[in-house]
Amino acid sequence: MASMRDIKRRKSSITSTQQITKAMKLVSTVKLQKARNRAEQTDPYFNYMYRTVKSILSQSGNISHPYLLAGESAKKAVVVITSNRGLAGGYNSNVVKLITESGMAKEDLDIYAVGGKGADNLERRGYHIVENASQIIENPTYPDASELCRKVLTAYADGEVGEIYLAYTHFKNTVSHEPQLIRLLPVEIDDDGEEEDSNILMNYEPNAEEALDTIIPKYVTSLFYGALVEAVASENGARMQAMDSATSNAEDMISDLTLKYNRARQGSITQELTEIIAGANAIS
Repeated sequence: MASMRDIKRRKSSITSTQQITKAMKLVSTVKLQKARNRAEQTDPYFNYMYRTVKSILSQSGNISHPYLLAGESAKKAVVVITSNRGLAGGYNSNVVKLITESGMAKEDLDIYAVGGKGADNLERRGYHIVENASQIIENPTYPDASELCRKVLTAYADGEVGEIYLAYTHFKNTVSHEPQLIRLLPVEIDDDGEEEDSNILMNYEPNAEEALDTIIPKYVTSLFYGALVEAVASENGARMQAMDSATSNAEDMISDLTLKYNRARQGSITQELTEIIAGANAIS
């Protein structure tokens, strides 16, 4: 059985840790409120952009455009959005699992990492990190997303990669976050509702190629930015939950150690009394 001194030292250490986790929970809660409001305000726009582009392309007929056709290269560009810090439960590892368990060979993937945790994890596993834009996730802006989009689309247009994917964590609500891996290019056209609009074709001015050269980059940039905003909200939500759980676990451990300390103290007192009584009886 541990001594009273050891129990007291461990209890003091856990109490200090609990104070840290409680403070981190409060900080994450404040950050989550701001990030959640931002995500809720931007989410309708980017969802509408996604549906609109799908609708436009589904009514465009047989248009031959580089953004609509898979490239000849077998390589795939994957934009992976994680955080720069840990202590967020399985937030970062769940996104990494999307890549490692996707069935895509690591030698065929070019990783564009946004977030140091994802970049470090994937690099240790042997994945090729083309771009490490970890600074973006600290305060994502639309120009940041546009610059990242430009780099990825340049690689696509130059034939360096044949497909573009996005791996991030979709923010549903404070306690629910869903890791997602979606293909951005070539654009996947759904067949939903195609029959009722089959006779209606989209007309482009001045021409389809020039219009899609403008529409598709804005579409990809919008999805990048939306994913960045949702990822920040998801990160803070995951960290708040993790710190709340850690604080509760610390409280349980402190209660258990307090009970052990009291029992050890009671045992020590009982032993001292027994020794005193035994000594007194021996003298008499």
